[in-house]
Amino acid sequence: MTSNPPRLVRIHAGALALALGAVALAGCSDGRHDATDAAKVTAHDVTLTAAQRQHIHLQAVTMGSFHPAIATTGRVDFDNERATSVIAPFTGPVVQLKAAPGDRVTKGQVLATVASSDFAAAIGGYRKALVAARNARHIADMDQDLLAHHGVSAREAAQASTDATSAEADRDAARQALLAMGLDEGSIRAIAAGRAVPDAGGAIRAPIAGTVVERLISPGQLLQAGSTACFTVADLSHMWVMAQVTPAEVARVHLGDPAEIRTGDGGEPIAGTVTSIGGVVNPDTGLVDVRVSAANPGDALRKQMYVNVTLSAKAVAQGLLVPISAILRDDENLPFVYVAQPDGSFARRHITQGQRTGDNVVVDKGLQAGDKVVVDGALFMQFMQNQ
Repeated sequence: MTSNPPRLVRIHAGALALALGAVALAGCSDGRHDATDAAKVTAHDVTLTAAQRQHIHLQAVTMGSFHPAIATTGRVDFDNERATSVIAPFTGPVVQLKAAPGDRVTKGQVLATVASSDFAAAIGGYRKALVAARNARHIADMDQDLLAHHGVSAREAAQASTDATSAEADRDAARQALLAMGLDEGSIRAIAAGRAVPDAGGAIRAPIAGTVVERLISPGQLLQAGSTACFTVADLSHMWVMAQVTPAEVARVHLGDPAEIRTGDGGEPIAGTVTSIGGVVNPDTGLVDVRVSAANPGDALRKQMYVNVTLSAKAVAQGLLVPISAILRDDENLPFVYVAQPDGSFARRHITQGQRTGDNVVVDKGLQAGDKVVVDGALFMQFMQNQ
């Protein structure tokens, strides 16, 4: 097939402004260029007039330093070191709910009250253990005094001391049982002093400070000690993002690498850090989980949210860096740049893009160091070439 010979292109400044966003050409007094000033265009290169070149800016391609990065997606989850499921510590029906999803709670705050015979029995057992330990210790002390005056045998005094130690161990165990049921230290001291205890039926308390993110019980529901999940409380100021990478990319990820998280709402990216790298490949996806820990300002990260994640290596690499403004795409959506030729024309050069770093893109193939590419005015040249 015979290619068409170069043709002259007359470009009206107003038409260019509409197509290119106000690209003006110098040396035009009546709104047109004559044939000697018009740009010459072929299928592969563009030749500009001296006046048109005033609107074109070139930059030499150079080797530059960058941090290799992996762009992927991830799913937000609670920081499991700052979240907990609240399990019913005793059996009984729910009397009252005192916290709802979204409520911020402090450690030890009452979330619900329960009418529990287990709780009442634990309080009674602790009171009995207190009295038994006190009496046993009193007897042991008396026997030690009698032993000094030969009032009892050494064997009797030793047995009394053993009984006192055993009673005190029972007292401590009863106290721990109350703590396990969520009773606070103030209430335990009140029991020891013989005073009445608020929420004597049983109170389910927040084990950590945070936000109630789930409430799984309702009034009247019968709870089973050690098995019924009642609430989930999480500290939402810090979250995990489970990013996914291919097995081939795992070697490029290291603990402590910085990460950038974007939620897609146009807000500022959230900084994170790689804290765990999965040791197995997910059989369903063929990918490896990489855990990123991140602060959560304004609660921007929410559980189950899908986000974009960029994992950056600490190590520095070298590569050809080209400004993003120089890169265009053809009709097949393939990236290319315009490269200055020795004869003064500009040739279209397809490239293979790597990662983006700041305002530049790493070019893997298609360019060499020293090539001069059009970084300002490339869109105008593409318009001319497509005429």
